Amino acid sequence: MNASSPAPLAALIQMTSGTDPDANLATIDRAMADAAACGAAMAFLPEMSLLLDRDRARSGRHIAREADSPWPSALQAMARKHGVWLHSGSMPLLADDGARRVNRSHVIAADGSIRARYDKIHMFDVTLPSGENWRESATYMGGDALEVVETPLGRMGLSICYDVRFPELYRALAERGATILAIPAAFTVSTGEAHWHVLMRARAIETQCHVVAAAQCGAHADGRQTYGHSVAIDPWGAVLADAEGAEAMAGRGYRLTLAPVDLAAAERARQAIPLERSRAARNIAL
Repeated sequence: MNASSPAPLAALIQMTSGTDPDANLATIDRAMADAAACGAAMAFLPEMSLLLDRDRARSGRHIAREADSPWPSALQAMARKHGVWLHSGSMPLLADDGARRVNRSHVIAADGSIRARYDKIHMFDVTLPSGENWRESATYMGGDALEVVETPLGRMGLSICYDVRFPELYRALAERGATILAIPAAFTVSTGEAHWHVLMRARAIETQCHVVAAAQCGAHADGRQTYGHSVAIDPWGAVLADAEGAEAMAGRGYRLTLAPVDLAAAERARQAIPLERSRAARNIAL
């Protein structure tokens, strides 16, 4: 990109995904059309964009191994149709052994090819002050591999939701060349109000990367409430875009929020505050 070229646009698609995958796919298709019409280079979906359902028996009717699931190919067709790169957020799939599920992201190019996959590493096993109790590991198995992939927005490090609380993951992604971090999420309202913006800005500042975090928002069919506020953060920690909460969804089932991604911003931040040089100079094993 030369000095006169506009910064490529990231399109954050905030959703209220439910228990009907076909309805969720229809919403994604409408949002992708909007993203393409706005000139977005890449669209980002939230965690569990295809199916958000904590009823294990009901959701199990839809979940298959990736090779047998219709969802990846449906998203590939949308990327080709609209001519836009797509980060799937994530979807539930059966692990290859069929014993448990994985929470998997896909990065899909505008030609429909899958360029990367990532399985969420850290499981959301918590008891919150609000009384909510979540045991993701009862159903899902964590991944064990980092993933960085070339995209129109730079080298992208992949992660999902609860991963955001583990800064060592993001340092490792930055060390592998990431200049932008994808953090699709379905944050609870209580944790979102307390921690969402702080965590997203912290990951951007400490890695000197852009952060793009598309989020679930509102009241879902399975009874949960999610925080929303899909955000894009620049490598200096400035908030480039915030989709706000459920009141901003306007009954459409999604909210499209655009953010420019300055491809030179990470290098400027790293020159201004040379964290890696300072680490090397100290040479202390922590």
